[in-house]
Amino acid sequence: MAATPGTPSVLRAMNDRSALDLLVAHGPLTRTRIGELTGLSKPTTSQILGRLEAAGLVRTTGSQTGRPGPNALLYEIAPDAAHVAALSADPTGITAVVADITGAERGRFRIEAVAVAEDVRHRTAQLVSEAVDGALERAGLGHDDLTATVIGTPGAIDPHSGQLRYAPHLPGWHSRTLRAELAEVLGTPVSIENDVNLAALAEQYEGAAQDHDDFVLAYVDEGVGAAIVLGGVLLRGATGGAGEIGYMPLPGAPLARGGDTVHARNDAGGGFQSLVAAPAIRHLAGGVEDLAEALKDVEVLDEVARRLATGLAAVVAVVDPELVVLSGLVAQAGGDALRERVERELTGLALPRPQLRISELAEDPILTGALRTALSQARDTVFDTSGA
Repeated sequence: MAATPGTPSVLRAMNDRSALDLLVAHGPLTRTRIGELTGLSKPTTSQILGRLEAAGLVRTTGSQTGRPGPNALLYEIAPDAAHVAALSADPTGITAVVADITGAERGRFRIEAVAVAEDVRHRTAQLVSEAVDGALERAGLGHDDLTATVIGTPGAIDPHSGQLRYAPHLPGWHSRTLRAELAEVLGTPVSIENDVNLAALAEQYEGAAQDHDDFVLAYVDEGVGAAIVLGGVLLRGATGGAGEIGYMPLPGAPLARGGDTVHARNDAGGGFQSLVAAPAIRHLAGGVEDLAEALKDVEVLDEVARRLATGLAAVVAVVDPELVVLSGLVAQAGGDALRERVERELTGLALPRPQLRISELAEDPILTGALRTALSQARDTVFDTSGA
């Protein structure tokens, strides 16, 4: 019979999860400290740790020294309690990372695959599996060790059809059954998430958007997209396409036409993307390939800032965020010089004035966000002791 709220088994599971979450957040803690942070008695805390240790979820890791009296045992999350896979798919390949339940990376592997190659259309699940296999091999693990897998990809999964939209440059990813195919070959539940949404989660977790519940991440790279977080909740939209600002019509940009968002153009043929994406900046700079070099030209930098400000003003007028984070290759290449110019362009407009920051994340934010999501899913599964 399933446990009901308020029963001893439910209360035990709630206490177990509180202790586990504390160990995730703080690292190794003594029994006394866990009791202080949870407000539970010493006997109850001891029972919790005993249960969790028996379940293989926590372990002792030395003792706390430097205080009067006997040394106190330190407890930590058992790293091998579960493992997750996080992947980032882009037009030229797939990067996979395998981590233990604490978030420590155990293996990484990248497989190169030209997206326009004909065989990629029929080998997507196989390529994903090869990437995960490579990371698992380096971690000394197998598919049976995985509890959750999250894949970051351009575009968005339509919640009604299950089909990937807004990513015509990934031809092998549009099958409505792809998620089921991936779950079958990987032997683990699979989530496919928009790459910019995952980058926003990374900014929330360890980047410029920490402690902000209302912000926009503008990802300006080879393509352009945004993630919108309002009240701490990621805005997805009716078809999963919220934040696809690359298609946004703006003065001076040709319209991105074609109602089929599965096969919509990817060549910066219209909308905001045609003004500020990396190919547009290279063209503006007379064919200079290196974006940092292109943006050293003051006239190019000023024009890119003006274009960015025009698009961001449209977003700010609708969403009214307290913060806008600029991320991606263009933002990194332009740095503070670009940010300052965009701020100056926004000055005086009859609009709210959000803070404007450049992302400073050193690691790939898409992989970081995918890993955070996979860890959250895995912890919800393995930290649930209500059925024990």
